[in-house]
Amino acid sequence: MKYLVILADGASDEPLKELGDKTPLMAAKTPYIDQLCAEGVSGLLDTVPPSLHPGSEVANMMVMGYDAAKYYRGRGVLEAASMGVKTSLDDLVFRCNLISVEDEKVLNHSAGHISTEEAKEIMEFLQEKLGNDKVNFHAGVSYRHLMVVNGGSDKINCVPPHDVPGTPVKDVLPSAKEEAAQATIDIVVDLMLKSKELLKDHPVNVKRREAGKPAADMIWPWSAGNTPDMPTMKELYGIESGVVISAVDLIYGLGAYAGLDGVHVEGSTGLYDTNYEGKAEAAIKALKEKQYVFLHIEASDEAGHEGDHVLKTKTIEYLDERVVKYVIEEVEKMDEEVTIALLPDHPTPCALKTHTRDAVPFFIKKPGQAPDSVQEYNEFAAKEGAFGTIYGPEFMQELLK
Repeated sequence: MKYLVILADGASDEPLKELGDKTPLMAAKTPYIDQLCAEGVSGLLDTVPPSLHPGSEVANMMVMGYDAAKYYRGRGVLEAASMGVKTSLDDLVFRCNLISVEDEKVLNHSAGHISTEEAKEIMEFLQEKLGNDKVNFHAGVSYRHLMVVNGGSDKINCVPPHDVPGTPVKDVLPSAKEEAAQATIDIVVDLMLKSKELLKDHPVNVKRREAGKPAADMIWPWSAGNTPDMPTMKELYGIESGVVISAVDLIYGLGAYAGLDGVHVEGSTGLYDTNYEGKAEAAIKALKEKQYVFLHIEASDEAGHEGDHVLKTKTIEYLDERVVKYVIEEVEKMDEEVTIALLPDHPTPCALKTHTRDAVPFFIKKPGQAPDSVQEYNEFAAKEGAFGTIYGPEFMQELLK
């Protein structure tokens, strides 16, 4: 048996007046997703342990079959693994966003979706100005980067920037959970404030402002942690081979710890303009060679963060027409049987512009399995599914039955 998991990041939502009290999943035209759903068994999946925040790193770890309450050590170390950044057990690794600030408030979490080329220039500048034997910066993709503090304490509170648009910066700076971590906080906050001064007149920002674009006004470190001790999927579930396909380092980092290969598709952006067709083709190619494929598509999540219900609905329709249709056609041609599942990792409601911890709708379509009564894929229909509501790693267990 082969297994394909299609992860529609952040696709789940709440009913919106602008959509006639429907969610984007309900409003979108998704004949191919609904076809698979009607042929499978549906339910709701709780992807966030009570002790953790509803981040993509936590939720995707759970969808992959790992109890995040046991294995999660922060987002930064996962992205470091993807980027090939070598870290030691003494390193505290942060995800480090470039953000925009207006009137001393967080304007957005992405510096206006700054380009990778612009961001690399800025991160190299910050490494030159602020890097030393204890602190190092590593450039990633677009606004997503790393900051590594050697010897830092993980007993700290860091707010994800996408959770606090419109909030005064001074109200959401990192803080210590215990006195011993205050030295780490002093370092981190000092770096944040210094970055704000250094980047004020950086040439990249001057050009962006002249073009009417948000600037990369400062760094925002968050989700700090040390190296996790995770078993591979082969050790945990007997998966002999597999791949992850994405546009974000987080997913590739999870895949690396899970013992999965990373497949990179040209034109993958993480936004509405990502290469849907290329990702679908890569998934089918990988499925012919590997046992397990995790196809992650970020676009709906980013539309949710922007609060754009029209765009979010469109990204769901793109997923249906440009990915799922092709998958159905190609799987039918394969000699081997394929189990297909589709789900978000967490909701990203347009009205809130951030993640919530509500359970997400999912379905699993297995060859020869009797379907339940659910005929369409959305948050409310899934409540009537035969799976009911299950918790994190149970999804992987059901997938493999």
